Amino acid sequence: MISTSEFKKGAKIKFKDAPHEIVDFQHHKMGRGGAIIRTKLKNLITGSIFEDTFKGGEKFETPDLEERTMQYLYREEGFFYFMDNESYEQFPLTTEHLGEVKKFLKENMEVKILLYSGSPIAVELPMFVELAIVETDPGFKGDTASGSSKPAILESGATVKVPFHLNVGDVIKVDTRTSEYIERVK
Repeated sequence: MISTSEFKKGAKIKFKDAPHEIVDFQHHKMGRGGAIIRTKLKNLITGSIFEDTFKGGEKFETPDLEERTMQYLYREEGFFYFMDNESYEQFPLTTEHLGEVKKFLKENMEVKILLYSGSPIAVELPMFVELAIVETDPGFKGDTASGSSKPAILESGATVKVPFHLNVGDVIKVDTRTSEYIERVK
């Protein structure tokens, strides 16, 4: 159980039969009355963020959450298959489960999967991934103007802006949070 006095950013509670993460909270003491806690909560299943107010001293269950490292295996008929590195159990996830994450998935990539009561609800990629360029306009000698870029399609299907001097076959490092090119990998 977690009490409102133990709230902190990032804490997870079970609210309305679903796991929620506390995005922000403010503690208000109202004169002679009891304290109230205004919170901004994120539903970990749907991803929706909303505000709610609680009385001081309210208690909430801690959700049955578990984070496991899994390996992305393959995609088939709209499902993405992941394997638990410890039990070798396979989990099929839909496009809705993955959201924007799917555009950086590469076979055999290690990811963290958040499970709620044994069912996967979210996938977390590494901060940076290395992917090869499979399609882009050719680079020409002297194309080194700083600040300019061209679109490139990566092996995972994602499109990112890259400098002009990069060509098909080059491997680049991409920031998965911002979808931005970081550097060329030797």
